[in-house]
Amino acid sequence: MTASLRKLGSSDLEVFPLSLGGNVFGWTADEQTSFAVLDAYTAAGGNFIDTADSYSAWVEGNQGGESETIIGKWVKARGNRSDVVIATKVSQHPRFRGLTAATIKAAADASLRRLDTDHIDLYYTHFDQPEVPVEEIIGALDDLVRAGKVRHIAASNITAERLRASLDFSDREGLARYVAVQPHYNLVSRDTYEGPLQDLAAREGLSAVPYFSLASGFLTGKYRPGTAVDSARAAGAGKHLESERGRKVLAALDEVARAHGAPVATVALAWLAAQPTVTAPIASARTVDQLPALLGVAGLRLTDGELTKLTQASA
Repeated sequence: MTASLRKLGSSDLEVFPLSLGGNVFGWTADEQTSFAVLDAYTAAGGNFIDTADSYSAWVEGNQGGESETIIGKWVKARGNRSDVVIATKVSQHPRFRGLTAATIKAAADASLRRLDTDHIDLYYTHFDQPEVPVEEIIGALDDLVRAGKVRHIAASNITAERLRASLDFSDREGLARYVAVQPHYNLVSRDTYEGPLQDLAAREGLSAVPYFSLASGFLTGKYRPGTAVDSARAAGAGKHLESERGRKVLAALDEVARAHGAPVATVALAWLAAQPTVTAPIASARTVDQLPALLGVAGLRLTDGELTKLTQASA
């Protein structure tokens, strides 16, 4: 599969139209399986890996950083650091909570050690901490960029107001500027991004790299009335079946998927990838078998009519 890479915001990064989520590495995918998934993703042309310093601290016995460690070992084993774009995040690691300048810098050094690299390509604030002034956050991130530890900065889970204030400060002071946002966004969760945040990203030339692109698996189509799914996220995904919108979206996805002979998940990702500002949806695979349906987004172009049908079903 050859897919043209997409430019990420105003940065010099060019990324595959599907970002591989690393949240499962060290959680539902062990090291060996994680290596296999990463190998298959890059073999298909993928180059954009998303993780966070907190993945997967919620698992009993884990400390946080397990995903970064696995990615670091894989990159070292494959010798492909210059071929992949690694994105990670700060603010949620149990030892480095929040976004004070000291925390950001200490967390970045810890991430660099685990990733076994001298630079992070894209560094996100994972969850904004409104009580910390944007001046302190941007100042610390700018220091990391100037030190060569971070190439570009981005923000996840941030309000339009805080994003606006951050961009204004960067512009005013000539400091590193956010190039991307990572919102919660998918066919059954549109108001988590559409509106002021998406409008601001569009105006300012920021790329969106949405997470929960498949609504914890609901938009793969495997959740149906009367079916039980063996997944760590089944409870969250299954609740969408109870809503009229969830059922309408599934029906529309089924129809479009049939027309293309494509998996439901591929169609859901293709709708997302076609939305204004979206550069690369994030999706994770805990087995190699789950990858083809995700990678298919690179080659699937929906018609205007199909996009409208899905948009209306999800309204």
